[in-house]
Amino acid sequence: MSLSSPDPDELAHRHLDRGDPTGWFETLYAHAGPNGEGVPWVRLSPHPDLVDWLAADSHDVAGRPALVVGCGFGDDAEELARLGYDVTAFDISPSAIARCRERFPMTRVDYRVADLLDPPTAWNRAFAFVAEIITVQALPPSLQVDAIRGVASFVAPGGRAFVVSRVRDAVVAPSGPPWPVAETSFAAYEAAGLVPLAVDETPIGVWTRIRHMCAVYARPE
Repeated sequence: MSLSSPDPDELAHRHLDRGDPTGWFETLYAHAGPNGEGVPWVRLSPHPDLVDWLAADSHDVAGRPALVVGCGFGDDAEELARLGYDVTAFDISPSAIARCRERFPMTRVDYRVADLLDPPTAWNRAFAFVAEIITVQALPPSLQVDAIRGVASFVAPGGRAFVVSRVRDAVVAPSGPPWPVAETSFAAYEAAGLVPLAVDETPIGVWTRIRHMCAVYARPE
């Protein structure tokens, strides 16, 4: 982290205290170093879970519409575009979207500034593939079910959602950020009409009540 980069935990709670639970993302990205210094989740490469899953996926993806939720610096979106998806990617932070366009000036990805909690109506059930990778867990627990409903709303009939998140027992009170998502909150995907195709959980460290989850949901035709 550079000397000018704010502390993410302090920044998030400062915004929460004044009733602005998402404003800290723009401040964090606006102060990020050239390689993402100061933004703890930036890796400058696609998420390994996504890479592994895509390598094993047998679906024909050419030209199919895909959406990346909370795209950050754009690496996941670029990986999907490289494989042939017609990709839209969004982030609530204008600075993050500007950085995507700077990093990938010849990109085929349509990068947008948008809010998961108030998305464009044109995106409703519009995407054959939706990637939600550690975005919901960056929101406080009071917003996570609404955020999951938002993710589910993007999935077209016959489409799939790929989800990576930290998961917690419902009785564990997180301090955040990140705020691991209560296991009971994932029922919101099914309530929104999606069905789980695969769910894989791995304990994080020795405290097994927090897990790393990789899941795939689908909306029936």
